[in-house]
Amino acid sequence: MVACPICDKPVKEANINRHIDSECKDLIDDPSPPPTQANNGEKPKAKKSAFFTPTSKRPERSVSFKDEAYDSASSPIVAKQFASTQAPTPKEPPPQPPPSTAPAPVIGVKRPLEQDEQTGSCETKFAPATIPPKKHKNAHAPLAERMRPRTLDEVAGQELVGPDGVLRNLILTDRVPSMILWGGPGTGKTTIARLIAQTAGTRFVEINSTSSGVAECKKLFLEARNEAGLTGRKTIIFCDEIHRFSKSQQDVFLGPVEAGQVVLIGATTENPSFKVVNALLSRCRTFTLTKLTDEDVFAILKRALAREVPGLPTPSASPESEESQGLPEEHSAGYHLLTDDKHALLHYLAAFADGDARTGLNLLELALDLCQRPSTTAEDIKKSLTQTLVYDRAGDQHYDTISAFHKSVRGSDPDAALYYLARMLQSGEDPLYIARRMVVIASEDVGLADSSLLGLATATYTAAEKIGMPECRINLGHCAVALSLAPKSTRAYRGLQAALAALSEPGVAGLPVPVHLRNAPTKLMREMGYGKEYKYNPDYVDGRVVQDYLPEKLEGRKFLGRAHLGDQVDAEVLELDEQVRIASAYDDSAETEVLLNPDGD
Repeated sequence: MVACPICDKPVKEANINRHIDSECKDLIDDPSPPPTQANNGEKPKAKKSAFFTPTSKRPERSVSFKDEAYDSASSPIVAKQFASTQAPTPKEPPPQPPPSTAPAPVIGVKRPLEQDEQTGSCETKFAPATIPPKKHKNAHAPLAERMRPRTLDEVAGQELVGPDGVLRNLILTDRVPSMILWGGPGTGKTTIARLIAQTAGTRFVEINSTSSGVAECKKLFLEARNEAGLTGRKTIIFCDEIHRFSKSQQDVFLGPVEAGQVVLIGATTENPSFKVVNALLSRCRTFTLTKLTDEDVFAILKRALAREVPGLPTPSASPESEESQGLPEEHSAGYHLLTDDKHALLHYLAAFADGDARTGLNLLELALDLCQRPSTTAEDIKKSLTQTLVYDRAGDQHYDTISAFHKSVRGSDPDAALYYLARMLQSGEDPLYIARRMVVIASEDVGLADSSLLGLATATYTAAEKIGMPECRINLGHCAVALSLAPKSTRAYRGLQAALAALSEPGVAGLPVPVHLRNAPTKLMREMGYGKEYKYNPDYVDGRVVQDYLPEKLEGRKFLGRAHLGDQVDAEVLELDEQVRIASAYDDSAETEVLLNPDGD
C-alpha cells in the first residue's frame, strides 16, 4: 500500500499508475481500521510513502492536474507575500502541533487576484521567461528551397502548367503519363514533378543516378506493385538528371513503365534524343520547359523579398512609413537598396540569373546578407556577384554555340562571330577546337571565292597550337573576322555533296573504273590493257584532249555547278532594298538646291 503523490490517498502499489491516470478518482483503497486502533473513534491517517519528498516536508495540496503555482512558487518574494497575508493575527496564536506531525509551510499556492490587489505590495514582480520563437523546420535551407512553389498556380513562366496548359489538364484529370521534362537549370523541373505527385495524391519517390542502382530500382518496382495491390494508389518515381543513368539503368524501367506499374518522371538538362535510350523515350512523353524570362525571374525575386523581409517598404514609402511598418532601423538602412529606383537592383539580379530561378534566388540571398553590412551600396553588391556562364563543353551548349559561330561567319556578320568566339573562349572552350572549325569554314563557305584563306586558317591553327591561351585568342579573332568579311563560295562544297548523294543510287558506288584510267604497276596489268589508251594531258596544247573520266554509266553527269552561291531570293531582302532605295532617293531630293526667281517660281 502506498500513498498517492498527488492526493495522498492510499492506493495499492500495483494500481498507482492507473489511479493517477483516472485523475485520482478510481482504485482508492480505504479499509476500516480495527477497533483496537480506533484512536478514540478517529480514523488514523494512512502512512505516506516517500514518493518524491519526505512526509514531514510534503505540503498540503489539493488535487489538481495543472500546476497553477508554478510562477509563484518560483519566486521567493511572492512566497513571502503569501505567507505574510495568510499568517493569523498575534492575538490568537495558533496551536503548535507536535514536531513530528507539523505540516510544512504552504508554498507555491497562487493567491487570488483580489488578495494581490488588497496587499498593494510594491515588491518587484518577475515576468515569466519569454520562450524564443520556434524556427521553421526548413529555416536553415537555402532560399531557393524555401521558395519552392506549393501549388501549380505559383509556378512561373511555364505554360505547360498554366491555366490552359496540357500538363495541367493531365494532372487534374488524373491521367499523368510517364514523361521526360527537358529544360535548363532552374526552370522548375523538380518542382513540377513534386507538385504532380502532391496534386494527384500519389506515392512519390525520388532517386538519382549517383546513388540508385538496378537493384534499388527493382525494389521500388516491387513496393509499387504492393502499394497498388493494397491501397490502389499509384507510385510516381522521379528520376533527376536521368541522362546520367547508364543504359542498363534506363533499360530496367522499360517493363514497369510499359505495364503501368509505375509512372516515371525524368528530368534532364540535356537533349533526351541523345541521352535517353530510344526504347524508354518511346514509352514516355517529352515536355520541354522554356527558359524563364527576366520578368519571370524578377517576379520570383520580388515575392521572395516580400516573404523574407515582410516589413520592407515600397520604393515610394517615406522614412516615417518605414518606422510604422516595424522594420529594424539597422536593417532598413541596407534593405532599401533592393527597392530603390523601382527595384533596380532586383532587375539587375534577374538579368544576371539568365533565366535560372535558382541562381536568381541564391543571388538575392547573398544580397540580403550584404545589405546588413554597414555602409553597403548597390555597387558593392554588384561587385560581389560572380558571373557563371552557362556552357557545358560536353552538352548542348557546346554544339549550339559553335553552330551559331559557324553560321555567323557564313552570314558575313563579324560582330556575331566575335561574340560567340568570346563566349566560347571565356567559358574555357578548347581553342584548337575553334581553330579546326575555322579551317573547315575556309573551304566549305569561302572556298573558291578566296582560296588564300585556307592558308590563313591553317596558320591560325598552328599559332593556337604553339602559343596557347590567352595570346592565341588574338589569332582566332583575326581569322574569324577575315572569314566573315571574305566573299563566299560553296561551289566546291556543293559539288562534293552532289557526288556523295550519287553514291546512294543503286549500282553507282560499285561502277568499274575505265580501263584507260586504271593503274598499271605490273607487267600483267599492262598486258591486260590497264592505262594503255590514257592521254597524258601535259603533252598536249593547253592540256586539251578528248577523253572520258567517269564510268560509262555516268558519262555526261555533272556534279559541280557553275554558280558560287544559290539562286533563291529572300523576300525580306527585297523589302529592305526597297526601303533603302526610297530613303536614298529622299536624301538626294533634300540635298538638291532649288533656285527661285523673283516671282517665286
